[in-house]
Amino acid sequence: MTSTLLFGIYVFVLAMFVGFEVITKVPPTLHTPLMSGANAVSGITIVGALLAAQTGEVTASNVLGFLAIVFATVNVVGGFLVTDRMLGMFGQKKKRAGAAQGADAGSGKASEGRSA
Repeated sequence: MTSTLLFGIYVFVLAMFVGFEVITKVPPTLHTPLMSGANAVSGITIVGALLAAQTGEVTASNVLGFLAIVFATVNVVGGFLVTDRMLGMFGQKKKRAGAAQGADAGSGKASEGRSA
């Protein structure tokens, strides 16, 4: 094994441990927004994978680059879908609250409580 490959494996293993420690410290309420943003960063992986798979020959680099493109694209799309779903949950809350206030105003209940 070359020293470059050993150094790459060393950095990868350390990154796994650091990533695991960081993610386990995140509270559950912040996990979904944090991961949605992190998944969007996978767009950078797509650019790097396109560079790795740029030649017309079938080599290990091209095959791995193609797989990286596929998996990073799935990750980006999934991240945006999770974000859209999460933001949709907040939008429904506002719509329900607005509909409830409109119903109270129409029945006169809200105006009775405010008059002094």
